[in-house]
Amino acid sequence: MKTNGAKSSSTATRLPKCPSGIQGLDEITGGGLPRGRPTLVCGGAGCGKTLLAAEFLVRGAAQFDEPGVLMAFEETEKELTANVASLGFDLDGLVRRKKIVIDYVHIERSEVQESGEYDLEGLFVRLGHAIDSIGAKRVVLDTIEVLFASLPNEAILRSELRRLFRWLKDKGVTAVITAERGRESLTRHGLEEYVSDCVILLDHRVNDQIATRHLRVVKYRGALHGTNEFPFLIGADGISVLPITSLSLNHKVSGERIATGIPRLDAMLGGKGFFRGSSILLTGTPGTGKTIISANFAQAAARRGERVLFFSFEESPDQITRNMHSIGLRLEPLVKSGLLRFHSARPSLYGLEMHLATMFKEITEFKPHVVIIDPITSLMDSGTDSEGKGMVTRLIDFLKANQVTSLFTSLTQGGHALQQSETAMSSLMDAWVLLQDFEGNGERNRVLYVLKARGMAHSNQIREFLISDRGIDVVDAYIGASGVLTGSARAAQFSLEKAAVLASQQEAAQLKREVERKRGALERQIGDLRSDYEAEAMELRRIAEQVGTRTFVLGTERAASGILRQADLKVAANTQSKPKPGGST
Repeated sequence: MKTNGAKSSSTATRLPKCPSGIQGLDEITGGGLPRGRPTLVCGGAGCGKTLLAAEFLVRGAAQFDEPGVLMAFEETEKELTANVASLGFDLDGLVRRKKIVIDYVHIERSEVQESGEYDLEGLFVRLGHAIDSIGAKRVVLDTIEVLFASLPNEAILRSELRRLFRWLKDKGVTAVITAERGRESLTRHGLEEYVSDCVILLDHRVNDQIATRHLRVVKYRGALHGTNEFPFLIGADGISVLPITSLSLNHKVSGERIATGIPRLDAMLGGKGFFRGSSILLTGTPGTGKTIISANFAQAAARRGERVLFFSFEESPDQITRNMHSIGLRLEPLVKSGLLRFHSARPSLYGLEMHLATMFKEITEFKPHVVIIDPITSLMDSGTDSEGKGMVTRLIDFLKANQVTSLFTSLTQGGHALQQSETAMSSLMDAWVLLQDFEGNGERNRVLYVLKARGMAHSNQIREFLISDRGIDVVDAYIGASGVLTGSARAAQFSLEKAAVLASQQEAAQLKREVERKRGALERQIGDLRSDYEAEAMELRRIAEQVGTRTFVLGTERAASGILRQADLKVAANTQSKPKPGGST
């Protein structure tokens, strides 16, 4: 019961949030800045403090119907309007519609020192009038150092700071106050961060001649928030914070399979290709055909009527298109039809985060079904290992959330283990295809095999990868007692096997002919024996007929003879029974 009551109380007293409208910042802060409380934004020169504060006002007026007041102590209204216009914000239009009030307050430090007095009542009256004139809900003070630059007494400074922050709270406005970063503290005076309810630290650093900006929420009273340091960008559409944690693992998946454009590679993947929306890693040393496989993958997708976005960080679009002519692949019609779009840039042109923001923008505008990054390793070399992995993680999550199939090519350095350079991102990929060189017999040949393919049956066999003017093909490599044979060695081995098969066929044919000869001779002998048999059988029948005839004749003769003898007997009997003539009476 106590636990339930505690949960109910926590829900009832949840801190109200004021959405900033800045991409990514609201996700880090759990919904926005503390409503009705002051937030301190501090950082060095050029880190984007004024732009972040101005965007907070513009987004509030344009998206959330919350008017705002911008009180500046360094830049005039004209200067601010021109600077913010680079982000695509129309401050003049918002001012005319009474959505924003810009008030430039000029403070002369020498005058304050001469008088020896410092009173914020005039500022409160001026700021209160601006707030009441448009019913402002948001306030920006830029920058606070100018306001208190003439106060050397730390006790007075702290008192005046507390008084200012309390006045803003009493007015019920959500305030953003910018401050310059100190040498050993977050701010120059080292006091503002203690009286602020929320503190956001901006940083602009240069590593390996590449500049990047980072944001960190140092403090947020009464609310949970992201505590890590997150990169952010200042682009044509405003500020964009890119937190890794902003994209959770809850994206939908598809059971649909898409072809790679290489039939034998599809056969190695169960005959159906990769899952739609999956991330695919294609690694290999220079010259193994990574870009060629990528181009075939792009062509196969375009033939299905799908849009393909090809990011190239080593070759220009014209160079890729020309090189593909050597294998009979024509990409120009796909580009003209709008199904294929190239985006090429040197990795050194921007930092990792700017490249990532540019890719996000291109993907959002073009809405592709397939994205190809060639090669991702050139881009990752622009930052540290952790920055590179973070960039790939955010990119993969963004693509998966939009059901976009992605193909990443990765250049493996020679002399290193093939998988060693890919461990940073291999676990993020759903499928991994490796291209490798086999050197021997004075030649170099390419082989291909599937190292992993999540959720699908796949071949574990090594295949030889052939590139010719007719395109590409994947053929079976010869695997024997001496190992894997490719190229001319494989062809020679096949020739030997073919010759052996031919010799066996010839031997079998000769044996068959001999058998046929013997069969013919046997059949002839059988024919001769059959003829002899028939002749003797005929002779036997003739003799049997003769014997029968003789027997019949003999019987007839005997019968006739018997008849004759019977007649003689009858005659003799008659002679004896008759009386003799002249006998006595």
